[in-house]
Amino acid sequence: MVKLVVMYGHPKDPEAFEAYYSETHLPIAAKIKGLSKVEFTKFVGTPDGGKPIHYRMAELYFESLEELQNQMATPEGQAAVKDIPNFATGGVDVMIGEV
Repeated sequence: MVKLVVMYGHPKDPEAFEAYYSETHLPIAAKIKGLSKVEFTKFVGTPDGGKPIHYRMAELYFESLEELQNQMATPEGQAAVKDIPNFATGGVDVMIGEV
């Protein structure tokens, strides 16, 4: 199993980010097929009470790297990717990991 990990930097306007993310981006991303599991995290702090390095994380799990690549190449996968600049004003890092 592999996962696509999307790490979002702190947005310029967190309220606008949250509204767009929940109302627009997640419905677009929900159309991606072949997902085994999805997890969303909003970071709230560090153990010492500091500000976390990242703002949010999305983890999209697929059965194989081939399945991930195939699904992200579909119109649904590409729509999700192309939508990221519309709200990720704090930048974004995308990685693939083995589980």
